[in-house]
Parts: sequence; C-alpha cells; structure tokens
Amino acid sequence: MRRAVFPLLLFLFGFILGLLCLFPIHTVSPKMDAAPLTASRAGEEPASTSEASTSGLLRAAARAAEALKAEDYGTLGDLVHPERGLTFTACSTVDLSADRNFTADEIRSLTENPRQYLWGYEDGRGSPILLTMEEFVRQYIFAVDYTQAPKVGVDQVVLSGNALENVAQAYPDCRFVDLCYPELDPDFGGLDWCSLKLVFTPLEGQWRLVGLIHSQWTI
Repeated sequence: MRRAVFPLLLFLFGFILGLLCLFPIHTVSPKMDAAPLTASRAGEEPASTSEASTSGLLRAAARAAEALKAEDYGTLGDLVHPERGLTFTACSTVDLSADRNFTADEIRSLTENPRQYLWGYEDGRGSPILLTMEEFVRQYIFAVDYTQAPKVGVDQVVLSGNALENVAQAYPDCRFVDLCYPELDPDFGGLDWCSLKLVFTPLEGQWRLVGLIHSQWTI
C-alpha cells in the first residue's frame, strides 16, 4: 500500500510544480513616491476634511494647483479662507507680519489690480521684488507647472536650501502639501530645484487655503 501511495505523491508534486512554472506568482513592490494629484471634477464640492484626511487634503491642493495653472482666480478665491485670507511667501521663510496677505475677493480680481507690491528681496542680489499680484504669481508662485510635480510631500518639506523652512512653525494649526521639482535641467545638477507649498486649514468641514510658499535653491 505504501509503495502505491509514494508514486502518487510524486505525481501530484510534479503536477503542482508544473503549474507554478506556467503561472508564476508575482509580488508588487509598494510605490514610494506620492501618487499624482487628482483635482475635484467640475461641479464637485471642495475636498472635505472628513475623507481620509490626507486624500482630501491632496484633492484640495490639486484643485488649487489646477486653478493656478489655468489662471482661474475665481476658483482659487473660492478656496481661500474667508477670514484669514491668503498669504504669499516669496522665498521659503514665512513671516506673517511682513508677507503679503489678500482676501478671497482680492484673489478673485487679482488680474484687475495694477498696483505693484513689495514681496521681498531677491536672493543673493538683495534687489526688491516689486511686482503686481498677477506678475508675482506667474514669476514666483507658479513659474513651472506644479500639477506635474514629480515629488509630493504631505506635512513634510521635500527639499530645502540655506533658507529657513518654518512652514510648520508659522502655521501650527494647518497642514501643507509640498509640490517639488528636485531639478528642472539635469545640466544644473539639482541647483535649479523649486517647490510650491500650499497651506490649508479646516473650516466647517472643508480645507481652506491660507498660504502659498515659493521655495528654490538659495545662495
């Protein structure tokens, strides 16, 4: 009886081994980079703070980035906190007492505002950054297409230079998304990196935009 069972076991083992060779088992490594931003579709409500918190935050950041790309300042203004407004930081270090702050209505009509503002001073040269709101957004805040940023940090600064990165300290009651290009041109060896941080705070179950921070390599 034992002699009859042994060949049967060998046959079953060989059969199973053959199946494994024909249909190998594949394992999938987890993706380390953040998933691409996905904005709300037209007509959808703003991203809720209740939906898996981080996914809702990323949706809000995507919607703001898409609005900036399209120069749709009406939509951008709708995302701005109605009481705190939106603060612009020209180069990494946030100073809420000095950085320019605008209301949601001022954001909606920024293309109609011809006034030049002092936004800060250029790194290295110290020249004053005197631009209109529209010029500043185009030249600093959204100088590259951040909707395609290859690196995305949530409540974490992806890259930093010599400038103080104090977003968490300046906005202790907020969360932020860092959209980062580690490099734009490989010939520069990463010295042309840049990023845009979008800072949000919850209000009545929705993420509201309170800060936009431009960062780049500094001397």
